[in-house]
Amino acid sequence: MRAYLGIDVGSVSTNIVVLNEESEVLASLYIRTMGRPLEAILSGLDEVSGLIPPGTEICGAGSTGSGRYLAGVMIGADVIKNEITAHAVAASMSVPDVQTVLEIGGQDSKIIIMRSGIVTDFAMNTVCAAGTGSFLDQQASRLNIPIADFGELALSSAVPVRIAGRCTVFAESDMIHKQQMGYKLNDIINGLCEALVRNYLNNVGKGKEILSPIVFQGGVAANAGIKAAFERALSLPIIIPGHFGVMGAIGAAQLAREEVEKTGATQFKGFKVAGLPYRTRSFECGGCPNNCEIAEIYEEDRVIGRWGARCQRWDVM
Repeated sequence: MRAYLGIDVGSVSTNIVVLNEESEVLASLYIRTMGRPLEAILSGLDEVSGLIPPGTEICGAGSTGSGRYLAGVMIGADVIKNEITAHAVAASMSVPDVQTVLEIGGQDSKIIIMRSGIVTDFAMNTVCAAGTGSFLDQQASRLNIPIADFGELALSSAVPVRIAGRCTVFAESDMIHKQQMGYKLNDIINGLCEALVRNYLNNVGKGKEILSPIVFQGGVAANAGIKAAFERALSLPIIIPGHFGVMGAIGAAQLAREEVEKTGATQFKGFKVAGLPYRTRSFECGGCPNNCEIAEIYEEDRVIGRWGARCQRWDVM
């Protein structure tokens, strides 16, 4: 069986997907990055190799996410693409006529505007965690509620409490204040969902023409309360794809397939890389006033990749 591998390395999670030739998901993996992307990539590759059917041939590999360059040089990726492209491709695979993609991950969020299958506009929020999965995790932990129950509690509310959602600090203090005033917990949670959606639309989606079909993806799409809040705010239906949590990896795998179809060969090193010793280091280049911080990765004792430079001085050929 011919298949294609996609890796999405983010700050919170590392996602790995294997697609067959019909673009169906043969295996998917969602693991916590835990601040150690190198270890997450290696353990993820080792685990996913045991999830795919025996005899599966990986004919192409792609990487995306904030750690895409690290993953790309480690596995021998055929394509290394940014998250906007990967998520747009995956959304189009799920809903071919999609016009708006809402994506909320662990520590950032983005909106992608598509027309006729082409990305025409996008925006990202990468400087503040307000409205992202990590903030929801934090509040669920503070309230001693499993994050899986967060959405259902929000849906059980009839009267949401207005929560300040522009800043995580203000949102948390406002929630504590409302608790002290005696408001019901499910109403506070519902108010938080509405505040996060309001913050997303005012900051990330500001000035964007949001048209249906709308696809909601990323880990936060698992929260039914956020989905319902989006539908109330936009007065439009929201579509959540089946593999909403690993859409970046799906897009990377599909882009790898398209690249290999053009080149006729793959650079993928195989799952054996999971057993090789890797290490990273960084240094400051003093070659010019830019003083670029260069990161490099070693496979055994050989440098296989460098990034961070503004020129070609440290390129690895």
